[in-house]
Amino acid sequence: MSQTQPPPQSSALPPADHTQGHSAISNGRMALLFMVMLVAAAGNTAMHSVMPSVGTALKIDDVWISLAYSWSALLWVACAPIWARRSDKRGRKAMMALGLIGFIASMSLCAAVLWAGLSGWLAGTWTLILFAIARSAYGGFGSAAPPAVQAYVAARTPRSERTKALSLVASSFGLGTVVGPVLAPLMIVPFFGIGLTGPFWFFTLVGIIVLILVRLRLPNDEPQFAARGKTFGDPGAGVNDSDAMNERDKDDQEDDEEESDPALPQGDQARLKWFEPRLRHWVIASLFGGHAQAMIMGIVGFLVLDRLDLRDNLTEGTSLVSLVLVFGALATLLAQWGIIPRFQIGPRAATLWGLVVAAFGTAILGVADTVLTLSLGFAIASLGFGLFRPGTTAGTSLAVTRAEQGQASGIVASVAGASFIYAPGLGVWLYSINDWLGFGAIIAVCLGVALVSWLNLARDEVLTTDR
Repeated sequence: MSQTQPPPQSSALPPADHTQGHSAISNGRMALLFMVMLVAAAGNTAMHSVMPSVGTALKIDDVWISLAYSWSALLWVACAPIWARRSDKRGRKAMMALGLIGFIASMSLCAAVLWAGLSGWLAGTWTLILFAIARSAYGGFGSAAPPAVQAYVAARTPRSERTKALSLVASSFGLGTVVGPVLAPLMIVPFFGIGLTGPFWFFTLVGIIVLILVRLRLPNDEPQFAARGKTFGDPGAGVNDSDAMNERDKDDQEDDEEESDPALPQGDQARLKWFEPRLRHWVIASLFGGHAQAMIMGIVGFLVLDRLDLRDNLTEGTSLVSLVLVFGALATLLAQWGIIPRFQIGPRAATLWGLVVAAFGTAILGVADTVLTLSLGFAIASLGFGLFRPGTTAGTSLAVTRAEQGQASGIVASVAGASFIYAPGLGVWLYSINDWLGFGAIIAVCLGVALVSWLNLARDEVLTTDR
């Protein structure tokens, strides 16, 4: 994870969205979408729970552990928009399945590499290099799922409800960040020498189960090119843009909503750019605020081990890192499940207040030296970022037409990935020099982005007004 007034809505929308004022997504579908997002979040946060202990066991410097994710994040930035555009043509379900396959491949390969390193089969340096390569499967292919899920939801949600709906989607990530750290210590088992790689194997299995459910239970949403491709894609077909849109509306109303995706755009769309006027300020806020979030995520595991003097007790260290992450995840859920829907907070307000709260929590984290204060500081910071992230996501979505939702979701995912290319390593490096150098940088970024956003982001009443 600006502008002038938002563009008018596309008319290519199921009638229910206009008349009922709420999402047209059934509960069964939403549960599947929720699971797609949740499994990736749970697996990744479980990984983050154990990696500080893995790095210590392999005798690898903290900074290199943080940078091991950089290649994957770079691939995420490059690939997320590609998969988002492909989802417009090939269907959201296909891209969700591809994303799950990337997640499964990445987790299983990472588990095998780390097991070999911890067992003494590989040197620490080679273990880290191969881990980074294995992790790239998630950045390259796992990046297909989140944009597809977001576009699926955004294309079926009226403007006035968009922030709430996307917050629900984001909350699946939030719930995953609770589940992952809770389960991670339980998955560290001595059988077969699995040890610290247990969470990787466990979430590989869960990912396979979710992939099967998506394949079997989520209705196909592939566009019917044979029926519509010529009309919308061939300039010599004798149909102008207005005629094409009217024909599209007629076809959409006749389709069974459970078997097709009426919101999938047809034909060529002008490609959205990160910094075009409609998106520029939302992208800037999401990018730099995301860097602050990535820095604190990079630091927190090593901070717990250092402040509680647990470098020589990796089992207990992993458990307490997980505990602190759980408190942060619960605070994120409070923001996304409680505060945003309860108080009807708009994108601009969520972004601004989120950054200010995150800065306050970071300041507490900077002086914390007990499990209680570490958990409190990280929870407050996570509460802030839990407001900020849905705010910028919804703001980006509201800035464009419904037909552009696939591309917008790709930009959101790409910007989020860009935040993790080097920021976690930078945060750990600054922290290794001086605690407050790292925390001071995070606070400065949060407050700086809040000020720039206050001056430039479009007001909520403009963004959420139906046109």
